[in-house]
Amino acid sequence: MTTTFADLPLRALTIEALNAHGFMAPFAIQEMVLPIALSDGDVIGQAKTGTGKTLAFGIPLIERVIAPQDSEWAEFPNKGLPQALVVVPTRELCVQVAKDIQELAQSRGIRVIAVYGGRAFEPQIEQLQSGVEIVVGTPGRLLDLYRQGQVKLSKVARLVLDEADEMLDLGFLPDVEKIFTSTPERKQTMLFSATMPGDIIALARRFMNQPVHIRTQDNDDESAVVSRVEQHVLRAHALDKIEMLGRILQAEGRGPTMVFCRTKRTCQKTADDLLERGFKAAAIHGDLGQSAREKALSDFKAGKSDVLVATDVAARGIDIDGITHVINYQCPEDDKTYVHRIGRTARAGAHGIGVTFVDWDDMARWSMINQSLKLGLAEPIETYSSSEHLYTSMKIPVGSQGRLKASKPLDEPLRAKTTKRPEKSAPKKAAPARMKTERTRTRNKKFKTEDA
Repeated sequence: MTTTFADLPLRALTIEALNAHGFMAPFAIQEMVLPIALSDGDVIGQAKTGTGKTLAFGIPLIERVIAPQDSEWAEFPNKGLPQALVVVPTRELCVQVAKDIQELAQSRGIRVIAVYGGRAFEPQIEQLQSGVEIVVGTPGRLLDLYRQGQVKLSKVARLVLDEADEMLDLGFLPDVEKIFTSTPERKQTMLFSATMPGDIIALARRFMNQPVHIRTQDNDDESAVVSRVEQHVLRAHALDKIEMLGRILQAEGRGPTMVFCRTKRTCQKTADDLLERGFKAAAIHGDLGQSAREKALSDFKAGKSDVLVATDVAARGIDIDGITHVINYQCPEDDKTYVHRIGRTARAGAHGIGVTFVDWDDMARWSMINQSLKLGLAEPIETYSSSEHLYTSMKIPVGSQGRLKASKPLDEPLRAKTTKRPEKSAPKKAAPARMKTERTRTRNKKFKTEDA
């Protein structure tokens, strides 16, 4: 039974880097995957979200890469070409995975690059041309660079698919298959997924060599939520949701909070409403530019904002410790989405609170989620912002309102408009006088003509 990373056959520099970042002992998924992955075996890893999958595949990649500082580098024939490739579904996850691997790899001079859309091609091309050992990328940008001849995949020996089920949900299956066929010298393939739908199994059978299927959850608990999450389901009225949200955000012990919405429009409007009410909120969704998304995420991580309002697609791959509350402002589409959302809290052994608002129109959808996950929450409690049980169950201080600052008064602009009306209408009153003058002149001219 492995107790620390030092018990594994790892390089001394890798162990030092792990210890320097606070990683002394492996998590369950890491402990089960690492012995197989370090012996070059193909792996299918299945685990709940937030269980440390990145290091489970990142450590073997770092161990097997030939780095510029290694003694083998002088005779290595593929200098500067990617030796390992990690494919992820979203930009945020791409940045996060590349950062985690880079932190452990930099002591050996291993060059890691993140390639994803929403950014200019030129900096990524320049870095690829200067030489890299590990590439982390999203399918679309990877194939764009591959077709341009800027990223060489022919010498990739190790390929990882992370969040494979989400990748297929987003329609990336043809791109993933193209990436597989573009890596003919692949010696090892690792696939990580929270669920195992039929398409994933078919993909594994086609491209993997006798993979070992590792799962760290019970067979009858595949979609179970993290047990430490304290779950509340409230039947809420659409017009009262923002007021309820504002009061929940003042609950005792409330720290960094994620608020999930189904649509981009609702996501942005909710963030704007919270800002107007005095909360430090930021939005992250598909309509925002990449720089705006990265700034919102970095501000949230740095504590400049403590409420991140996100859509499901944009939030995939966001791995932030310390989130105390997850609030489903709009009911999730299905049980997988629900598990993904509330899995953002109660990470690394911490306690977390999940709150779901269910509209009257969403009762059927929630019933299916509850039945699938066996939550025992079939009848959401009818709740309003003034309900006493909302204050007691969420530990909201008595007297709290849904805003931290007063709303802007509406009567001042109205008074301003009223004072300007006489000025605008003054020229119009002069018009009849001019018309009368013209008629008088015409009449006088007519009389003069008749007199003549």
